[in-house]
Amino acid sequence: MPSRKFYVVFKGYQPGIYDTWEECKAQVDGFHGASYKGYPTCEDATEAFRKAMDVEETQFYTFLAKAQIATTNYDAFPQIRQDAIAVDGACDMNPGGNVEYQGVRVGTGERIFHFGPAPHGSNNIGEYLGLIHALALLDKQGDHTTPIYTDSRTALAWLRRRGHKSTVQMPADCKLAQMLARADMWIQTHTPLNPVLKWDTEQWGEIPADFGRK
Repeated sequence: MPSRKFYVVFKGYQPGIYDTWEECKAQVDGFHGASYKGYPTCEDATEAFRKAMDVEETQFYTFLAKAQIATTNYDAFPQIRQDAIAVDGACDMNPGGNVEYQGVRVGTGERIFHFGPAPHGSNNIGEYLGLIHALALLDKQGDHTTPIYTDSRTALAWLRRRGHKSTVQMPADCKLAQMLARADMWIQTHTPLNPVLKWDTEQWGEIPADFGRK
C-alpha cells in the first residue's frame, strides 16, 4: 500500500499545501509554469512551503488546518443536500489577520480543498475566495449540478455583484491581493451553474466547513 503524501503547490491556481493528489492536480493542470512537489510528512511540506514564501508571510504561516466533521443531525433535516460542498473562511485577527478557507463534503466532512493561512485577510475574504474556488473547481470538472453551501451573506452579495468589495488594506503584490483579482476575473468571465445555497446556521448548527475556532 503506497504511503500517504502531502503536496506543496509552489506555483498554481491556488498555491498552498494539499493532502491529496487530486487536490494538488486540480491546482496545476493547465497552469503555465506550474511547480509542485510531494513530501512524506505534513511537517516536511510545511517547511518547504515556508521557505518558498516571502519573508513577511513566513512569520504568519502556522499550521495546516484540519477538516471539521459535521455534527448536524441530517436525519432531522432531510432538506440538506449531503452531496453538496460547504465552504467557509477563518481569520485569526479580523480584519487584517491571517486568513484561510476550505471546502468539505457536507455529508462526510471530507476536505475537498484548503488554502492558507495568508496575511492581510478577513473572514469575508476567506468566505468569498472559498466560494469562488468551489465554483471554479466544479466548473473545471464539468460538474454543474453539485450544490455549494455558504453561511456568509457577504460572500453571496459579492458573488451577485461579480466582485469583492473588501476594504482591507493589503500590499498590491501580496498573494491574497492576487487571489482576489483572479477570483473577480473568474466570476466576471463565467456564469456559474451550480446552485449556491445559504446554510441555515441558526437551525442546522455550524456549517460543516467551519474551522471551529470561535
